[in-house]
Amino acid sequence: MNADVRPVLKLRDDTVGVLAAMRGVFARDLKVAFRQRQDLLNPLLFFVMVVTLFPLGVSPEVSFLREAGAGILWVAALLSVLLSLDHLFRHDFDDGTLEQLVLQPQPLFLLVLAKTMAHWVLTGLPLVILTPVLGVMVHLDGNSIGVLCLTLLIGTPVLSLIGSIGAALTLGLRSAGVLLSLLIIPLYIPVLIFGTGTVAAAAEGAQVGAYVALMGAFLVLALTLAPFASAAALRISLSNG
Repeated sequence: MNADVRPVLKLRDDTVGVLAAMRGVFARDLKVAFRQRQDLLNPLLFFVMVVTLFPLGVSPEVSFLREAGAGILWVAALLSVLLSLDHLFRHDFDDGTLEQLVLQPQPLFLLVLAKTMAHWVLTGLPLVILTPVLGVMVHLDGNSIGVLCLTLLIGTPVLSLIGSIGAALTLGLRSAGVLLSLLIIPLYIPVLIFGTGTVAAAAEGAQVGAYVALMGAFLVLALTLAPFASAAALRISLSNG
């Protein structure tokens, strides 16, 4: 075999191995989640309950709900994702699977990325699917609902990626849920502001391309940096544990 070809073949084999490992972690997390359906349903039920109860507790007026509806749905989605973050690494930490992931020859940050994407598919994507129904409930028009779904489709992966850093940092600590909220909520604020701002601009008839592009930049930045930070935080948490 030509010596120049061997590095290329080795690189191809390594890439296939990494992708297979990521697919395995992703599929395993989906299977585990469907076996523990209460953890899967809790964020969705919380999302529906917050949006449903908000008009009863504040004001049922159509004009108010139409103006505040996007903010209500975004805050409810943010809190629902936050509610589910404590389970992102917890079960794997308790049964020893997390230590095995750290010892794998594949890069840990890619395995963490696979777990985070599984978390988004199980939590963030169902929230996006439920949004049109709840958007009608708070009297949003069709254009606003469409833009809201787009912002949530871009923004909820950012919430999962940023949240994975906090979940890794607080792994194994007492009162981890409270500490996780204190660490992560300030980092969520820019996503919340631009998510609701995009819908408000669409409702006023303004162009939303710049808002969507900026949220896309948030997603790219989170995809680039968050897996590395989460992997480093996991190593620290496991070494301290």
